[in-house]
Amino acid sequence: MARKKTNRAAPDAAAATVVVMVLYITESGPNSVRAIANLEAICEEHLKDNFRLEIVDVLEYPRRALADGIVVTPSLAKVSPLPTATVVGNLSDKSELLRALGIRG
Repeated sequence: MARKKTNRAAPDAAAATVVVMVLYITESGPNSVRAIANLEAICEEHLKDNFRLEIVDVLEYPRRALADGIVVTPSLAKVSPLPTATVVGNLSDKSELLRALGIRG
């Protein structure tokens, strides 16, 4: 006898997706401070707890920055989900940042 399939509501894929990002900064430079604040605001508003953020100070870890191809700070790299994306600057362009993160604003 065949099993009857039941339709279950699929969980919201966007809410379950964890966005993994790396923000490359230089100490407490004004653009780096602003980038952190702008990114925190976006994450709080749109991602809630569905993100992981690593902040790398390129003055402390220059080899890491070079290995990751970072030549300008601040730079935000979205690692996952695919496709990857990079945004350079203080992240004040909200629409560009949302687009890079794959968020519909």
